[in-house]
Amino acid sequence: MSESQQPPPGGERTPGPDDGPAKRPPGPGGGILMGRFFGVPVYVAPSWFLVAALITWVFGGQLDRVLPELGGARYLVSLFFAVAFYASVLVHELAHTVAALRFELPVRRIQLQFFGGVSEIEKESETPGREFVLAFVGPLLSLVLAGVFYLGMYGVDPDTVPGVLLAGLMISNLLVAVFNLLPGLPLDGGRMLRAVIWKISGKAMTGTVAAAWTGRALAIAVLVGLPLLSYAGGMSDGGDGATGFDSLTDALLAAILAAIIWTGAGNSLRMARLREHLPELQARTLTRRALPVSSDTPLSEALRRANEAGARALVVVDGQGTPTALVREAAIVGVPEHRRPWVAVSGLAQDLKPGMKLSAELAGEDLLDTLRATPATEYLVVENSGEVYGVLSTADVEKAFLAAMARPS
Repeated sequence: MSESQQPPPGGERTPGPDDGPAKRPPGPGGGILMGRFFGVPVYVAPSWFLVAALITWVFGGQLDRVLPELGGARYLVSLFFAVAFYASVLVHELAHTVAALRFELPVRRIQLQFFGGVSEIEKESETPGREFVLAFVGPLLSLVLAGVFYLGMYGVDPDTVPGVLLAGLMISNLLVAVFNLLPGLPLDGGRMLRAVIWKISGKAMTGTVAAAWTGRALAIAVLVGLPLLSYAGGMSDGGDGATGFDSLTDALLAAILAAIIWTGAGNSLRMARLREHLPELQARTLTRRALPVSSDTPLSEALRRANEAGARALVVVDGQGTPTALVREAAIVGVPEHRRPWVAVSGLAQDLKPGMKLSAELAGEDLLDTLRATPATEYLVVENSGEVYGVLSTADVEKAFLAAMARPS
């Protein structure tokens, strides 16, 4: 399976309960770095090696029936097929990447994994037309590759290694294209359906909801239909249907595919709901009032002053009142109460870096992108005039982020 996905701003493509908007690492990861295309890193997930071994074994068994004279060498040919197939998947993903870059949408990474590949596009398309093109170019390239391999079959003997490889690559790319054109998120066809409904209704959320529920229906159809098709195919060949082992394999494959599609559709709904509420994430409303203290102030005294002033954060300032560091909340909690009179706030502070000073006007994706650029636990928030407004805690942003995801549309 191959798809182009958009991760939540400041999070991974599929965030877990501990993933917050500012916890994402500054650089992409997710497996073994194989290189860069158009400046975008390409990773191979560890699960790819499992599926490559599976393809090598299955295709090797087919070669034994078609070209028995190969002997043990058939597994080397099968391994070459597995690598060539995923090279085709990479071309599919590069089509998404090139289209995204042409539309000035940043691409975090391309990842080849168990069931194909994922292009992680970090921003949403601004128009339904761009969304449609961005989704369609992947299956289109797979269809083009299938055509190229089909034409190549005319130049070789079908009962040779090149002939069998070209036939296998033609069929596999055709399957990739057809599967990805199915109209349900998270597949490319689902994004195309989303774009069409977005264009008709004028609302991106309406398109997402329709395409996501279509994806869930598709997941159920795959779960039930794939084993039935396999059984019917065995009956049509004159047998008694699929064997017990084949039935179990088909059922397992169907369950995995259905789970991936169902989960992807659900993630698409959550991310759409999040983006709908993103404007509610505002630095000004999430910022804590801060108390300025000198670096040699005892922690107990600083906390006493903060309580009296109703402040919930401490900013270390120099003799001229210029902020130089932020006292970390986690560090304060780690100091026992009886030691606080003897600990200066400077020992618990983090020096201010350029990226740790934010404008109070930041909101939505701009806020999350800024936090992601310089990961920290606290940030100094200032007015446009340069006056200190307060301290923004990552924990507060994460709570608001999760609340936005949970809030119904």
